[in-house]
Amino acid sequence: MSGNSRTITVSGSGSAEAVPDLLTLSIGVECRRDDVGAAYADAGRIGSGLAAVLRQHGVDDPDITTSGLNVRADVVWKEGHGQTVTGYVASSMLAVRLRNIAGSSEVIAAAVAAGGNDVRLNGLQLGFADPAAVTARAREAAWLDALTTARQYAALAGAELGAVVSVTQKQHAGAPVPLAKMQRAMAAEAIGIEAGESSVSAAVSVVWQLRGQA
Repeated sequence: MSGNSRTITVSGSGSAEAVPDLLTLSIGVECRRDDVGAAYADAGRIGSGLAAVLRQHGVDDPDITTSGLNVRADVVWKEGHGQTVTGYVASSMLAVRLRNIAGSSEVIAAAVAAGGNDVRLNGLQLGFADPAAVTARAREAAWLDALTTARQYAALAGAELGAVVSVTQKQHAGAPVPLAKMQRAMAAEAIGIEAGESSVSAAVSVVWQLRGQA
């Protein structure tokens, strides 16, 4: 609170929950081979097969995006020889949006089966295809939090809240927390995906004029 300008600045935070309708999956292949060309070719072949299976299960092209591509030498340290190349590793990663969460476990199982031992699951995240509605509720909760606090401080100061001078949305909004990563798929059986609820957070800073006792 400032004595001359007679304003009060308060921050508020809030969140809103809703059942998610979008699952974003990070899935790819990692091929270790003796020859770099073989590693790269196999990674491309398996990756193409994996993408084809996703399309067969109703995933549209715009929801399949290549998010990583890497080729490297696999080296080990040997006493008296220094670093020695033992093979080559080629990997690629896809970011896949699944819009039918209820059927997502079957889609993931089919993709794992298509990739075999070279498939990798690097985590998934539940969220919202259109987060506008739940975000609006989170902003409203943040506003009410700030307003309640501001009214309390104004009353303690023997004053009342006046007009709003400024409102600043703070970069506190958070997306749903990703589930734990699985570095290697050990079996192709379907693992159930429970949607539960996901939370979106918002934060705001509001400046009010103060009226009443000086």
